[in-house]
Amino acid sequence: MRGDGRTWNELRPITIQRRFTTASAGSVLISAGRSIVLCTANVEPQVPAWLADQGSGWLTAEYSMLPGSTSPRKQRERSRVEGRTAEIQRLIGRSLRGVVDLPSLGPRTITIDCDVLQADGGTRTLSITGGFIALVDALRTIQAELPNPERLPLHDSVAAVSVAQWGEDLVLDPNQQEDNEAAVDFNVIMTGSGKFVEIQGTAEHEPFDRLLLERILDLAAQGIAELTRLQREALGDDWPWAP
Repeated sequence: MRGDGRTWNELRPITIQRRFTTASAGSVLISAGRSIVLCTANVEPQVPAWLADQGSGWLTAEYSMLPGSTSPRKQRERSRVEGRTAEIQRLIGRSLRGVVDLPSLGPRTITIDCDVLQADGGTRTLSITGGFIALVDALRTIQAELPNPERLPLHDSVAAVSVAQWGEDLVLDPNQQEDNEAAVDFNVIMTGSGKFVEIQGTAEHEPFDRLLLERILDLAAQGIAELTRLQREALGDDWPWAP
């Protein structure tokens, strides 16, 4: 049994609240235990200059930890984005683009903003999971304007989860304490159909073997399946594919 009462293969309690704000085309407040992230999706009728006249849309992401999300207070990133933040932003953008049919989006840009309100581990993976829901809501608002309004420009769903080796055990969806004490730490991004989008893994102390890697990926796949179910449940009739 873990410190927060979960079994080793159990996600933290997940809550999802759609349409949390009204100014964005998509808005989702998502939490996993004590980690809370606000994900918003906004649509602009243009693409970056380097993509002009190429017949494709674009999706990008921004990530920020608000000053009150941690203790002690985190300084705001004003003039320059920190390296960690930039890496997370690229991860979120890559993960969501991996399931978007960009040519079918038309000449428009969708920006996914992920703002961490409270951090207790797993905020980057939570941003991807919540960001997908915000993306679907944003696409629903412009569906009639898409080149093919009969379907959303999505190949699949996407979600993300962490797995850590904590002591002698593998644990799913580690909180901050478990993550800080982990001997091996992985972030795994997968589609709803079970394909890998990205795998990030590090041995904090001693190298690990392939058998451990396979166990980690199996546990991550179990977590992604549950997160996909929760995404589908939250979206209800707005889920992009027929039941």
